[in-house]
Amino acid sequence: MTPASLLVVDDETELLSLLGEYFHRQGLRVWTAPDAASARAIVAAQAPQVAVIDVNMPGEDGLSLARWLRVEHPGIGILMLSAASETIDRIVGLEVGADDYVAKPFDLRELLARVKALLRRMRAAAPATAAETRAAPHDAAANEVVFGTCRLDLDLRRLFDAGGAEVELTASELDLLLLFARNPGRPLSRDQIMERAHNRSWDVFDRSIDLRIMRLRRKVERNPEKPEAIKTVRGVGYLFVPGSGS
Repeated sequence: MTPASLLVVDDETELLSLLGEYFHRQGLRVWTAPDAASARAIVAAQAPQVAVIDVNMPGEDGLSLARWLRVEHPGIGILMLSAASETIDRIVGLEVGADDYVAKPFDLRELLARVKALLRRMRAAAPATAAETRAAPHDAAANEVVFGTCRLDLDLRRLFDAGGAEVELTASELDLLLLFARNPGRPLSRDQIMERAHNRSWDVFDRSIDLRIMRLRRKVERNPEKPEAIKTVRGVGYLFVPGSGS
């Protein structure tokens, strides 16, 4: 089995060397980059499955690199490293598409667990191959859920817009859509979302959920400022209204 691939980007030379060696010992295929320019070159040659990126780097910072990855290589999982006190960096990182965060200083075992969890979610979200799709025809109406202007194929775990084009999702966004699909018409609190969306590595602060919902609304709602599919329930959390916008 081909080992999972990982890119680590950090300007701290000793930490970069330590992480590269540690992940290699854990059986991962690892590339290391001391800055964003080197990371872009590595990704251009062979895109990794997950990128671990330090937020605060000289020159182009980690947030800019993460934003570029999410646009140009949406299939790459993104885990950001940030000082524990830099809450604003964590919020902005979620806005640009990061899947997870780890605060510095961190335990190597925790970071490894977060990377493995992200890899598992990405494998679960991977689309079926063309051969699998042909071999397993299904009732589209029974296996699709409408989210605003989009349709989520539950078998393929893929989101499509009204014209049939695939809408790129991060692993955490897919987790949220699947959770809402399983709970139509039922208000879910932020704690319930944190617990049930198969992503226990999310930071335990409300804004992490709110920002992910905001990103989802931009993708599925006809008017994200007046959501019809993923509604806010004041004092509770969020409510999925199936069929909205269809």
